[in-house]
Amino acid sequence: MPRYAMKIEYHGGPFVGWQRQTDLSSVQGAVEAALSELEPGVHNIAAAGRTDAGVHALAQVAHCDLTQDWSPFRLSEALNYHLRRVPVAIVDCAAVAPDWHARFSARERRYHYRILTRRAPATHLKGLVWHIKQHLDVDAMQAGAAHLIGKHDFTTFRSTICQADSPVKTLDRLDVRSVEGDHGTEIHFDVRARSFLHNQVRSLVGTLERVGAGSWYPDQVSEALNARDRAACGPVCPPTGLYLAGVGYPDDPFAPEAS
Repeated sequence: MPRYAMKIEYHGGPFVGWQRQTDLSSVQGAVEAALSELEPGVHNIAAAGRTDAGVHALAQVAHCDLTQDWSPFRLSEALNYHLRRVPVAIVDCAAVAPDWHARFSARERRYHYRILTRRAPATHLKGLVWHIKQHLDVDAMQAGAAHLIGKHDFTTFRSTICQADSPVKTLDRLDVRSVEGDHGTEIHFDVRARSFLHNQVRSLVGTLERVGAGSWYPDQVSEALNARDRAACGPVCPPTGLYLAGVGYPDDPFAPEAS
């Protein structure tokens, strides 16, 4: 049975999240419904990670098994035709080995978070950023972020409903930068790790926003981390500014030489 990897982009606003839920609109459900239009029957696709309601993706990766041999280009075109009424797009597709797995073969996940800082309400970017009216100190936030890099017990920054076996994770990157855009100043966070705890990125960004606003000093981030107590976490930021930006594999199935 041929297996295909799909790189998927979506706007998370209309969905309850990635994961299929009965009688609710999900990204997984939308893609599986499109697959059913191509090959009738039940389809169960697996993704590199589950995103929550309102979270977007620039490059989610999932795989599917089909009975027919499809050229990757034709498969992506056919799926996009059936997905045209929802904000989901297959931006790339590749044939992979039968034992390749979108989740278990992955070696890293990359997330991106956007904060828009301006007095005026967000219009064109509404639902795509976290809108904050005040200035944020990027240097202070980067100083706070430095305490989080490396291997730590991230209990403080873990949702109480997280199902991970261990709160210990290794954060490989957490960069904070200011970007001048057409709609005002944005603060961008780029985060990379092999895997993440539930709500970890949103908890980290929400805490660092407090540093940028001057409510926390940078060393308090270290104190919160070492407390290993969810109560020590800053506010969890909204999902609207969060994007699953990419997934890394030992051999990138979407690389030109792999096609």
